[in-house]
Amino acid sequence: QVQLQESGGGLVQAGDSLRLSCAASGRIDANYAMAWFRQAPGKEREAVGGITWSGGGTIYPDSVKGRFTISRDYAKKTVYLQMNSLKPEDTAVYFCAARGFGDATYNHWGQGTQVVVSS
Repeated sequence: QVQLQESGGGLVQAGDSLRLSCAASGRIDANYAMAWFRQAPGKEREAVGGITWSGGGTIYPDSVKGRFTISRDYAKKTVYLQMNSLKPEDTAVYFCAARGFGDATYNHWGQGTQVVVSS
């Protein structure tokens, strides 16, 4: 079993920065892939970025490239999402997810952390 716990969300103003953390525990190892997703009210969930414990990370949507960075600390079993120059359209619940080696989908999810960006 894998447990994921997000933290770091909050209410900020446009232009501010936040760093989200995802602490992983349980049966997770270096073969797992990790990712951040977000879901805004009335919108579908979208992938924000993915990373492996042993490799580099990738930010997916063009809307956040250059502003968001994903990183990880394997010793702490923690994945981070650094969000800079936040915009109101970044308002969403941000979820951390994990996918085991050989799994086709992300099948372990955290409970989410709310990010609200005011204009």
